[in-house]
This record gives sequence, C-alpha cells and structure tokens, in this order.
Amino acid sequence: MTTTHEFTAPDGVRLVWHEVGEGRPIVLIHGLFSSADTNWIKFGHAKRIAALGRRVIMPDLRAHGESDRPHDASAYPPDVLADDGEALIAHLGLTDYDLGGYSLGARTVVRMLVRGARPGRVILSGMGLEGLLDTGDRAAHFRRILTGLGTFERGTPEWMAEAFLKTSGGDPKALLPLLGSFVDTTRAEIAAIDRPVLVMSGAEDTDNGSSEAVADLLPQGAYVAVPGNHMSAVVKPELGRAMADWLGVA
Repeated sequence: MTTTHEFTAPDGVRLVWHEVGEGRPIVLIHGLFSSADTNWIKFGHAKRIAALGRRVIMPDLRAHGESDRPHDASAYPPDVLADDGEALIAHLGLTDYDLGGYSLGARTVVRMLVRGARPGRVILSGMGLEGLLDTGDRAAHFRRILTGLGTFERGTPEWMAEAFLKTSGGDPKALLPLLGSFVDTTRAEIAAIDRPVLVMSGAEDTDNGSSEAVADLLPQGAYVAVPGNHMSAVVKPELGRAMADWLGVA
C-alpha cells in the first residue's frame, strides 16, 4: 500500500512524498507538469520495483502534485529542485540508497549528483544531452506554453503539453517561476559522474536531445530504449520492467 507523508523544506515550503514497499531505498523524481502518482504509481512502475524488496520513495516536486505551489518567484531560486531532493534525503536519513528520475526529474538527479549526492545506482529516463547542457531552450518552450494557453493548434506538441497540464491539474502561476530555476550542467560535470547509470528513453523521444549521448558521456553509463515518445513512454510497462531488471542485479 502506498503511503503519503510531508515535511517542510528549509525555506518553509511544504513538500509531500509517497512511498511503497520496504528494503533498500530508491528515490524517484517525476517530470514537469506531472506528479509521483502519474509518473511512478498509476502505471505500476513503483509496484514492480517494490516487488524486488525495495522501498520506493517518490516526492511531489514543489509546484506539483500534493506539494505546495507558491506563486512568488522567490520560492524558485536556481537549483531549488536539487535543494529539495537533498533536503528529503537528509530528512529521511538516507545514506545507502539509489536515485532516479524522468525528464525534469532526471535533470534534477544530475544536478544532485554534480552537487555531491552519492547514491549507489542511478536511473536517468526521458532526458537527453541537450536538455542537460542547455536548459534555457526547454524552459523557453514551456514558458511559451504556459503564457499561451488555449491558443495552440490541436495535435501540436504545445497542445499536447497543455492537455497534459490540464489532466494533471497543474498551476501555471507556480510552474512559470519554476522554469527560471533550471541550471545547465557541463559535459565535464556529466563525464565526472562516477556512479553506475541506466539511461533510458522512448525510442521515439527526441524532446531533450539524445539520451544515448548521455550514456556515452558517462563513465558507467548504459542505454536502454523503451517503446514510445516522451509523453507515452511513461505509460508503458517496459519502462518499469527495464528499471526493475537493472535494479534487480544490484
């Protein structure tokens, strides 16, 4: 059974996390406009990993899910999501754990690693090299969406993202200032990550550039493609199966 908990970040923002299972912890961070439920729980990925004998910890990022959604830009300084991830790990007293993320969650994981997080194993899914090196391009894309709601042609990537935002109950007034918190990571910083890393993406996902290029740059990187594009790969059982297979050999 999934349980829900909360704690207060150092700046006073209330942050929620969900967890299922018992055993060695793995922290999984969801993507932009999403939530722990949408990314990890709804389609069975967390349950599959918990079945390995793992404690799966899934925060709702600030401005998402059940966590607070402040509208003031001061609540979104550079790297605030990495700050929150580190605060959660400290709050739970985790020292021997694994760490993974999807899309913005994967970028947040990279930022945490660059800043000194030391998980045993890492999963980066739905994130390509360009999305790590140049966060401004994707931030601008989502800024256009959040400031142009209701104006996009049906079927376009912008229209699809807006539809997902509506489905997830996202708050544009909180998400807009969050976009300004993204921080670029250099090739050298990525190449210095000395953890075993599984890099995954949908076979048709090029939204953030090349995930294979991320794996190639990492000293201990391995790439796996799963069916789908950036939006649809999350719902595929192959995503959770690949994660569980990789974690199961740890």
